[in-house]
Parts: sequence; structure tokens; C-alpha cells
Amino acid sequence: MTSTSSESSDYLAKRTLKQGSAGWLLLAGLGVGYVISGDYSGWNFGLAEGGFGGLLIAGVLIAGMYFAMVLGMAEMSSALPAAGGGYTFARRALGPWGGFATGTAILIEYAIAPAAIATFIGAYVESLGLFGITDGWWVYLAVYLIFIGIHLTGVGEALKVMFVITAVALAGLIVFAISAVGSFDAANLTDIAPTDAAGASAFLPFGYLGIWAAVPFAIWFFLAIEGVPLAAEEAKDPARNVPRGIIAAMGVLLITGTTVLILTAGSGGAEAMSASGNPLVEALGDSSMAKVVNYIGLAGLVASFFSIIYAYSRQLFALSRAGYLPKRLSVVNSRKAPVLALIVPGIVGFVLSLTGQGAMLLNMAVFGAALSYVLMMISHITLRVREPDMPRPYRTPGGIVTTSFALVIAALAVVATFLVDSTAATWCLVVFALFMAYFGFYSRHHVVANSPDEEFAALAAAEKDLG
Repeated sequence: MTSTSSESSDYLAKRTLKQGSAGWLLLAGLGVGYVISGDYSGWNFGLAEGGFGGLLIAGVLIAGMYFAMVLGMAEMSSALPAAGGGYTFARRALGPWGGFATGTAILIEYAIAPAAIATFIGAYVESLGLFGITDGWWVYLAVYLIFIGIHLTGVGEALKVMFVITAVALAGLIVFAISAVGSFDAANLTDIAPTDAAGASAFLPFGYLGIWAAVPFAIWFFLAIEGVPLAAEEAKDPARNVPRGIIAAMGVLLITGTTVLILTAGSGGAEAMSASGNPLVEALGDSSMAKVVNYIGLAGLVASFFSIIYAYSRQLFALSRAGYLPKRLSVVNSRKAPVLALIVPGIVGFVLSLTGQGAMLLNMAVFGAALSYVLMMISHITLRVREPDMPRPYRTPGGIVTTSFALVIAALAVVATFLVDSTAATWCLVVFALFMAYFGFYSRHHVVANSPDEEFAALAAAEKDLG
């Protein structure tokens, strides 16, 4: 059981975001911005786990999972538009424990993902020789300070800056694709020597198990797109625009991910690209376009870094406002930006970035993401079964069949993170358990009854009693 109490209007006034700041196009840009760094770096480490064939098959499965999941989230976000996103959906469907578990998994993902991206930004900066920097920690500190600072100026300004950076990053992918086509050689896709693993071949050099091991890296092509509903309270007509935004973003990412996987491996060679910190640049060799893509690649990495800072702040804001985490974390400034919700995870991420282990941090972020996907898809199925008459301005094509497919693949992805790096995944599991212990012993007795997410749940309970 949880214990709730209502807070004053002043409490909520200090925890109110700026409404009506984003239409569907800005939301679509936010969705692409969350993810686009995954096209520039990170995914290629999957070549070392599964080869081109293993990563390709894993990519097809993961693309299907994300498409199905996005359709399910579009429905839930149209019915329950609040800043908590997946946490809000799970709170309604699975109760306080399920809601907090989902929010915690998302928070683990969003706190760690910028740390991984920061290491990739460092690799790009060093490869350009900018400012004579050879030690990445200066870069990590600078990007955290600059972009948290921009977010503190308010969501409208932040989303517009993010949209421009994302547009530049997309232009960089177009430049890369045009340049890479000329050096594409199909033989490069399968230049990793086959091992003696079961099912090993030139196409699958690490055998069938390599497909599974490549899953966490295939996720990097789409990781964090599920953060679009976190902007619901700051969107214009969220019931209509959030579903449109997230589906449009997914369509763009399907095209960019496919293009990058095939052309990068085909131009630079799967083996050479499997350990690269900036694969698109190295795939182009010493050409003049390589330097152009290197500079623009920074925009792609910055776009995701910048966008995910927004995501972790809104997730932490929602959990804090409802009393699941310390309430002071949700207080906003005069520009309606949640100050501590921006700063505290930033400090955690900066410390993690000092490890310099981008691949390890990527796997840790994927653990949190995949776990949250499992819980969100269970939430969609539960709401469809238990509340069939709940108003849904958008309905998922295929209903629970669609989200059940996403659920199965997401569960396999959780297990895959242990195949790649069991130590990193286990540490994430320990952190998750500590958060749940905090909820069990303390915060479930201090939940804010009149926060938006709790009011959604209370309304559902009241309607059930009336029924």
C-alpha cells in the first residue's frame, strides 16, 4: 500500500512547466534529435559482436520492435498526456510500484546515455584536433555545462536550438551517404573472418549467438525515441501532436539507420568499423568530405546529447513532483525549467563519462531502456484489457498483438545486455534495486495525491467504482 497526501496550490505552482511550446514538427525533431547520435557512432560496436549479418538481422528485429512500441506509445500518450511519459502510462496500468519501476528504468537510460554520447563527442573532437585537445574530460565537462545552461533558459528556446542542430545533423548524413556510395564495395560487408561458433559463416562470422549479442547495439539506432511523450505537458494539443510527432520521427530514423549501416560497413569495411569511435568519418578515408562529415557529426552527437538532457530532466521532474523521488528536484525557475532535475543527473553523467568507456556506457543505457520497454508494453496490454473504454484519440493498429511483439523482443534485449557486458548490466540492476528499496521503505509513504499522474490513477479508480 502507498500513503498519499495532497499538497498546496503553491506546491504545484512551483512545479509547472511552460505549456503550448511545441507542435508536432518540433516534437518530431525532438524524437529524431534524441536518437541521431546513434547513426554517427556507437551502433558500429555491434559489428564486433555479430558481424554485418548479425547486426543487420538484429537491426531488422529491433526496428520492428521500436515501430510496434512507438505505435503503442502513441496511443497511450494520446490518452494520458503528462510529463511522466512511460512512468505515467505504467502508473495508470500497473500501480505505484509498476509506475516507479518504469520511471526508474527510464531514468537510468537517460542519465547514462548522455555520458556515452559525451565520450563519442570527445572522440570526434580529438580526431579533428580542435583546440589541441587530447584528453576528453575537458570536452565532457564543456558539453554538460553549455547544454544544461541552455536548457535552464526555458523549453521553447531549448527545443528551437535542438531542432536546428538536428537539421544540421540530418544534412550531414545526406552528405555522408552521397560520398560513401562511390566507395561502396559489397565485399567489405563480410570481411570479418568467421569463427568456429555455431552457424558461423562470412555473413554471420560469430554465428547465431552473434545476432543476439548485436541487439544492444542495434538499439542504438533508435534509443530514446520513446522520450517524445515526456514533452506532453509542454506541447500544443498533446493528444493529437505527440502521436504524430513520435510516428514521424520513427519514419525518419528507419531511413537513416538503414542507410548508415549498409554504407558505413560497405565503404570502410565491417572489421575496421567495428572498433571505430567515429565510423562515418573513417569510412570515408582521407577525402575532403570526411572532414566535412566529421564536423557535422559533432552536430549529430550534440543533438542527441542536448535532447536527452531534456528527457532526463522531465522524467526526474515528474517522479519528484509526485513524491516518488525527493520533491525539491522538481522545483522550476522563472523560465519554467526544472533546475535540479537538469543539474543532478548531469553531475552523475559527467562522472560516468570520465570512464571513457563508450561501449560499456551504451550497454548500461540499453539495459535501462529495454527494461522500461518491457514495462511500457505490459502497460499498454493491461490498459487495453482492463480499460477498453478509456478515451483514446489514437489507437494502435493491431492492438495488443502489436505491442506483444515489442514486449517479446524487448525482453530478449534485456538478456542480451548481460551477454555483451554482464558486469555493467549487473551494476545497473543493483542501482535499479536500490531505487526500488528507496520507494519501498520511504517514498511510497509520501506520494503527492494531487500531482497529475496520481490524479490520472485516481480518476481511473473512481470510474471503476462507478462502473
